[in-house]
Amino acid sequence: MKNCAEPPTTIAENLAKERAIISRAQQGDQQAFYQLYQQYHRKVYAICWRMLADKDSAEDVCQEVFVQLWQKIANFRGESKFSTWLHSVTNNIVLGHLRKHKNWLQRIFSIEDQTMADIAVEMPDSAGLTELDKHIARLPERARLVFVLFAVEGYRHEEIANMLGMAIGTSKAQYHRARNLLMEWIEI
Repeated sequence: MKNCAEPPTTIAENLAKERAIISRAQQGDQQAFYQLYQQYHRKVYAICWRMLADKDSAEDVCQEVFVQLWQKIANFRGESKFSTWLHSVTNNIVLGHLRKHKNWLQRIFSIEDQTMADIAVEMPDSAGLTELDKHIARLPERARLVFVLFAVEGYRHEEIANMLGMAIGTSKAQYHRARNLLMEWIEI
């Protein structure tokens, strides 16, 4: 139990602690890097899972994110929050994984053919995934990617179109398709 006489930690103190941990990790301190891993692993995994909708791929890509992070942490200049930078690194690695390992049409049809029970089995409860996450996983891949990038990650359709190699109108159409399917499944 915490001592009641201790003042609560401020946001500034938390940021200073994180900056110190990042600085140590940039100098090769494995313990500091492990602290970053402990702090961000679940968030990175959740992003990977939402975008890939496959437990094994999400685990592999999550691991790749942290391997890349170890190699590139020196590139973090602190111009944005570390979590924002890591989020961007994660998105880029997930999108690269999709381009490298999967044929778009093959993935679209295979994810549509999966039943909800199959997807639910793949989802670890410990990841803190919600009922909405389960429905997002059911979406066709392109619609799911656009939905996650737009509604969850906050990218603009122009950015999404550029990342995924599609027209802006296609990005908007895929977003609306995803939204309509989710509203139908959730019965909003």
